[in-house]
Amino acid sequence: AAAAYRGALALDATNTEALACLGASAFYGDQPEVALRYYRRLLALGAHSASLWNNVGLCCFHAAQYDLALAALTRALAIAPDAEAADVWYNVSQVAVGIGDLGLAYQALKVALSMDPGHAEAYVNLGVLELRKGNVEAARADFSAARDAAPRLPEAAYDAALLAHRVGDFQEAHRLATEALEVHPGHHDAAELLRQLQQQFTTV
Repeated sequence: AAAAYRGALALDATNTEALACLGASAFYGDQPEVALRYYRRLLALGAHSASLWNNVGLCCFHAAQYDLALAALTRALAIAPDAEAADVWYNVSQVAVGIGDLGLAYQALKVALSMDPGHAEAYVNLGVLELRKGNVEAARADFSAARDAAPRLPEAAYDAALLAHRVGDFQEAHRLATEALEVHPGHHDAAELLRQLQQQFTTV
């Protein structure tokens, strides 16, 4: 498909569909700098949607251009409809974690969840931040909310398993790690936690 879009772009350098698809292909192919070139061409052609600025922000983030990432996401928030704003705020939190501003990350996740109470990934990351602050019960509630919102999200079960392991509830940790592996059999961290738990059970 990428070859076809490159061909279309060779025929018409202003083909916005080809630019958008090639940008997405490059991003998911772990080439954020290449994706950014396509998205910037779209901006130059006058496309200024929230989703485009969001994509620019994600590309900058994955290219470790954190200041530019926040600037692009701010542009996205300025024009994002409510249906898209929660995802943009979630991405703001990702950038904030990347630059070490956990306060901003926490607030961005809270705003994301106020706009979309079913945003499972935001619950997972908020739970991780709560745990770092020592708020075990708040973290447990966030991981539970994430699992309710998206039962097929392995990180929700895995992070809940880590929390259970941390507080010494090894049976619950085993159950949750198994749940994560049922959802995603290739989840290496969950498999490693399960291996550690099985060793603990055999030495008790």
